[in-house]
Amino acid sequence: MRRLNKGTLLAVLVMTFGALPALAAAQSREEYRVPFHPDQLKGPAVGAPNAVLVLGTPHLSGLGDTFQPEMLLPLLTRLEIWGPTAIATEDVSGLQCDSLRRYPTRYADTVKAYCPDPTAAGLATGLDVPAANAEAERMLAAWPDQPLPQQRRRLAAVFLAAGEPGSALVQWLRLTPGERRAEDGLTEDLVTALNRRKDRRNESGLIAAALAARLGLERLWSVDDHSADTPDPADPDAYGAAITRAWDNPATHARQEEEVRLTAGLTGENGLLDLYRAYNAPEAPLLVYQSDFGAALMEPSPQGYGRGYVAYWETRNLRMVANIREVLGRRPGTRLLAIVGASHKGYYEAYLDQMHDVQLIDAIAVLR
Repeated sequence: MRRLNKGTLLAVLVMTFGALPALAAAQSREEYRVPFHPDQLKGPAVGAPNAVLVLGTPHLSGLGDTFQPEMLLPLLTRLEIWGPTAIATEDVSGLQCDSLRRYPTRYADTVKAYCPDPTAAGLATGLDVPAANAEAERMLAAWPDQPLPQQRRRLAAVFLAAGEPGSALVQWLRLTPGERRAEDGLTEDLVTALNRRKDRRNESGLIAAALAARLGLERLWSVDDHSADTPDPADPDAYGAAITRAWDNPATHARQEEEVRLTAGLTGENGLLDLYRAYNAPEAPLLVYQSDFGAALMEPSPQGYGRGYVAYWETRNLRMVANIREVLGRRPGTRLLAIVGASHKGYYEAYLDQMHDVQLIDAIAVLR
């Protein structure tokens, strides 16, 4: 009789008797190793690879009165030298917002927090969100090398109706100040909104749109994803208390102390650039994990509050990276700058590195 090894015997027992599921699961966790490694199978064989630079950023709105937009010039200069051909931002696309609006029971708070209202632009252009997105794609496909001011104003209005105000701002910035006026679908109210957005303390405008205009790009790519959002848990106070307790740890305290030090130094010539260097340092993602998501994963509540939080976070980042990968597929050989809150950076890079046709760029090398 042929002698059965331990694994074969266990499989026979489980198939025959439906027994030992815990033991089978334990053995599976212990012995199984993933045999396929996409990160080790990089391409392409010919042509330039897609290059992605992930820039972890603070949210500029939270930096306080010491921050002034001109402090961004050293950062913008270095990013301009790197020369991205596409820029992705942490904004929800107009098409996703249009979808979320159709499910208010789940997404009402998400829409309120993350989705600009395209109604006024829709009335001005006669386009709903899907039609405006299709019109923007049509216009860009036939875009001339030297577009007229009226074409830029029209495209800005269409982008606003499409729920893509960041791309509308790119067109607005590419106009000379004298051509920034209410014509070609832009009403006075829409012009006022664009001027306000131009001056907002927000990285999508002050970094992404400003850089796109300097580089001669025509749009931004909104890659944030909030389709994993859910309404508050049944006991939001218990959930909040559990996550807060998890966050109270030495790594969080270290991050807070570093934040105080960095923001106190913003007044120097390269203070903001030093902050970006710290946020994009190789060791930064692990500290983020230890203070936040790793701590939440070990949170011991019977309801698994921390595990639910981590599930949401991983899902969101996976979908954001999928959106980036879709952008890269539109034009192989793209050099893409992904600007995202610093807590996302480690996940972005880890997931993007699994893609066959993505070469990651060291942000620190660019920020030197």
